[in-house]
Amino acid sequence: MLGPAGADFPASSSPPLVDAGDEGMRAAVAKVERMLAYSFRDGRLLEEALTHSSHTEHPSYQRLEFLGDAALCLAFTNYVYLNNPGAGPGQLTILRAANISTEKLARVAVRHDLYRLVRRNSPMLDQIVDEFTQSVLRERDEDLGCLHYGGSSIKAPKVLADIVESIAAAVYVDCDFNLKTFWRVIRGLLEPIITLETLDEQPVTTLYEFCQKRGKSIYFKNWKKGQTNVMNVFVDGKLVGIGSSEQKTIARLNAARDALEKLLCPEAEYMDTEPSLPRGDGAGEQIEGSKQKLNELCTKNRWPRPVYK
Repeated sequence: MLGPAGADFPASSSPPLVDAGDEGMRAAVAKVERMLAYSFRDGRLLEEALTHSSHTEHPSYQRLEFLGDAALCLAFTNYVYLNNPGAGPGQLTILRAANISTEKLARVAVRHDLYRLVRRNSPMLDQIVDEFTQSVLRERDEDLGCLHYGGSSIKAPKVLADIVESIAAAVYVDCDFNLKTFWRVIRGLLEPIITLETLDEQPVTTLYEFCQKRGKSIYFKNWKKGQTNVMNVFVDGKLVGIGSSEQKTIARLNAARDALEKLLCPEAEYMDTEPSLPRGDGAGEQIEGSKQKLNELCTKNRWPRPVYK
């Protein structure tokens, strides 16, 4: 049976729905099947997809997560290629990255309350997921259509994206690797799908228009922390937005949205705490003071701390 059902964001974080027993897992499998409107021929696939490695009594979803990552990438590659005949490879790459980023998939997991269905034994992981979930629930209603931007002050836990990828892989294997069937089943889970029209309304464009109308200069500066891209956006020489993501494009979007939220609220805290670029005499002292303020800001908002070279 095909045709995924919609879901609203949960009202709050909740305790697990799944216990270590077979009865709890059967309930979780049934819930996901209803969510997808798809009946698994082999329910053990879905049980595996809903088992974290911290639960050692059953096989974990790690193998499925590996497959699901590739399956979603291929499915979205086909989708954006077929639905955007006039788009170049750069636009297609951005569309695909926006739809399968960790930030986007993690919000899919929150939207459908998937973490509660997973067998696990990691209180620390529970806390990390709960903090991110609460951060997502605090996002404004108008942001719900822009989930691919991320922009939360708390980095999306990879485990949430892994759960979505594992469920996707379970469907892919269960339907004998039929990509068309796979896409029909899984697409609704991933809504809203990001389109070129959505990207045309991205915060980077809005930020440039905002600054141009007011005669303000703007530039972006990217730096790396491990595999993470951290993007800073400066307006008239002042740091007003920071965003991060494994994808440079998504980091840029996150930074632009962060800057817009502050620029549109003149009373925002950044007006008093953000460092300006040093000019003239005393630049050394200004630089050190700016570094300290930036470090404090990153710590407060749980952003990656900058590396100064």
